[in-house]
Amino acid sequence: MRAAAAAGTDETNAVLEQIRSMPVDDFYAPGARLRADNKLVHDFYLVEVRKPSDVKTPWDYYDVVERIPAEEAYLPLSQSECPLLKTSQN
Repeated sequence: MRAAAAAGTDETNAVLEQIRSMPVDDFYAPGARLRADNKLVHDFYLVEVRKPSDVKTPWDYYDVVERIPAEEAYLPLSQSECPLLKTSQN
């Protein structure tokens, strides 16, 4: 809805272009983005579960050990096998 409003139209290609230019900020994937092959890429986190005695507040169950950037977590766009991407590049 935000992309259609920002594009000023409901035309599919214009809205899709707008979606790809906007970050996706939600609980699951903050700062994610939609690539040209329509894959939503985002950072991943390696976490360690805390001991029950270390949990001080509700939902305080994990310690983040490492952030894996999206660029390292996914194959590069140049290696995508998406047939729609290959069609749009021809």
